[in-house]
Parts: sequence; C-alpha cells; structure tokens
Amino acid sequence: MSDRLTDFPALLEELAPQCEALIAQYEQPRSALLPIIHLFQSREGFTSPEAMRAAAAMLGLTPAVVESTVSFYTLFFRRPVGKYVLQVCRGLSCSISGAGDIMAYFREKLGIGHLETTEDGLFSYEEVECLAACDKPACMQVNLEFVYSLTPAMVDEMIAAMRAGTYATAPMAQTEAPGRTWQVNQNAEVSTGGKSKGARDVSHPNNAGGLGDTAGVIMLDRIVDRDFAFRGRTSERVVLEEPAQIKELVSEDAHH
Repeated sequence: MSDRLTDFPALLEELAPQCEALIAQYEQPRSALLPIIHLFQSREGFTSPEAMRAAAAMLGLTPAVVESTVSFYTLFFRRPVGKYVLQVCRGLSCSISGAGDIMAYFREKLGIGHLETTEDGLFSYEEVECLAACDKPACMQVNLEFVYSLTPAMVDEMIAAMRAGTYATAPMAQTEAPGRTWQVNQNAEVSTGGKSKGARDVSHPNNAGGLGDTAGVIMLDRIVDRDFAFRGRTSERVVLEEPAQIKELVSEDAHH
C-alpha cells in the first residue's frame, strides 16, 4: 500500500483537469462538489481530509461547508473502508423474504457486525434501508452493484470469489488501511444533550451575539469583519446587501 499523504499532490495534479471539466458543466461552481468528491473517493477508496480541502479550494468554499455536505451522504466514507463494501437490505420486502437470516449468515461468515471491517481490510459490512429492488428480495449491493435473491450458498460463493480475486465486481481502491469501523461518531456532549461551543455562555442558543445583544448587532459586527463568508451564499435580498448597511438598518430598528 502506497503512502497516501505523500502521493496526494500527484493525485491532485492528475485529477485537476477532470475537476475543472466538472466545474465547467455547472452555472454555480459549488454544484460540482458531489461529482468531485465521488472522483476523489474512486481513487482513494474514501473521502480523505486532503480531498475535502482540495475540493474546497477549487470551489471557493470553506472546508467546513465541504465536510458538512460529505457527512450528509452515507455513500461518502470519511474513513477508510474495505475493498468490498457489502450492503444488505433490511427493508420490509427483504425482511419478509429472509434478509434476517442472510444478515446473520454474513455476520457469522465474516466475523464482524454492522458498520465493521474485517481485520484483513477486505470486507466492510453494513445493513441498509430499502435498496428499491423489492421485486427480487432479499437483495444487497456490492460496491454499489446489485445482487438479487440472496441465499446462504450465494453468500459462500461471493465471499470465496472475492477472496480469490475472481469476483465480477472490481474491488474499491484502498490507499490507507481501514480500522475496525468507518463510522464517525457525533460529538459526545452534543449527542447527549449538551450545548455545542457556539451555544455556550449565551442567554439562548438562538441569540447568536450573546448576552445583551438582543438586536444581533454584535453578531453583525462579526459579519462585517468577515463578510467574505457571508455574501453570495443565497439569492435572498437581505444577504445581497452590504453587511454595513444591514448593521445600520438593524441598529435603527433597535432604537424604535
């Protein structure tokens, strides 16, 4: 396995023309974000921090915007996964057609559970919601390729072929060894009901400027200082105004 971090600049140089071609297809450059992330993931095997930063630079976005988009989609992996991502459907049609037994058989054969990867880095296993192939249950996807009407014998044949390197669907790229899971957990404090950093020491989480800033003027001071991150984000009239003008209008309202 190559040194991914060392090789990334060369990969970025190689993919840059394809990324530019993707951007040229859209009126708004940021519309090319998903295709660009797909492109990097196809080469690295997951969506690396370096790929997200590169996409942000190309599209004039902040890394936070890119990561928030990537984290929304379950098929973007923010941590390395196995060469074969096995996703078994657990929807209603599949469940009443034996999917429970198939899932149990996969877990037994692979020795791993939901959202886990085998020690050799070959298989990542996930139990997913409906894959919209309800006419051929139980079904699954292998690296996004469908497999229908699953049986335990098919599972045996599939796993054996993947181990032998003869399976019809190509393995995913793998530039970094995966860990036991690719799941990225929520911030512990927020997930248990605590406040995020931005909502601490304020009278109310929606009072962005903090205590004594009922008109939002303090928050608008921050926008004036960093207006590059504020303008042009939407087509709403209010954000097309200069931040200083908005501040002046709000200040006048606060006096009435």
